[in-house]
Amino acid sequence: MFAIAVKAEQYPTYLLSDTDADAKVTVVPQRGGLITHWQINDQDILYFDAERFANPELSVRGGIPILFPICGNLPDHTYTLEGQAYSLKQHGFARDLPWQVLEQSVRDSAALTLALTSNDHTRALYPFDFRLELTYRLQGHTLTLDQRVINASDRPMPFSLGLHPYFHAADKTQLRFDLPAQQLHDQLTQAVEPFAGHFDLSQPEIDVALTPLSAQTATVVDHHSHRALTLTWSDTYSALVFWTVQGKPYYCLEPWTALRNALNTGDRIITLAPGATHEATVALAVAASP
Repeated sequence: MFAIAVKAEQYPTYLLSDTDADAKVTVVPQRGGLITHWQINDQDILYFDAERFANPELSVRGGIPILFPICGNLPDHTYTLEGQAYSLKQHGFARDLPWQVLEQSVRDSAALTLALTSNDHTRALYPFDFRLELTYRLQGHTLTLDQRVINASDRPMPFSLGLHPYFHAADKTQLRFDLPAQQLHDQLTQAVEPFAGHFDLSQPEIDVALTPLSAQTATVVDHHSHRALTLTWSDTYSALVFWTVQGKPYYCLEPWTALRNALNTGDRIITLAPGATHEATVALAVAASP
């Protein structure tokens, strides 16, 4: 049975559940439209830093932050459009702003639709009128994120779109990866090298972009938790970013439509015509593994 409940916490919090599958997802619309928790059989699939979340001055570390209108950072946090310079901090502003709840449904899944609409604050950073809609759907052990970007401006609108899920991993040495890429771009050293199918977890930090992608699915098996995670995505996504830091029980596997600095370089940037809509989907599925 599907259900949605609302709890009065630091922010109004929505709990999506599939009781037959013993699965729950927690969403906080006012804190960046953030999924904070995803639990299956009372096990946390996501890492979540509650202390950072409680401080609105800090970016959230954990859950599934939404990246828009850029993924990654810009040189000096600056991009130029039609000869004018604008400033955007890393990953854009969608993950920091309050979202509006549009719709709830428990018909075929536990589904919650949120929206972020341009305003004076966003236009000072990104001079376009837009509407970003996001529907979270929980069904069984699968969490689907449907995204819709609407250009409400009278001129073409360039943007990147991404997700930044933090997956809980108590022992990262027990992770095994099946990722559809043969090349990685190290975003710390700028080195480009073949992807050997694994990562050197002895490094203090790993921040690499895997591109080009040869398929639209990736799997990570966690032998410690006996769990397999599979990500699938629509073809609008051109890269996966893997990020982790030593000593923290998480790794991030992030679908991005374009890499860092795409607003300046134009590389793989999506440009949406006036009045047009762009749709994208990412699905996360969990299954038991040997």
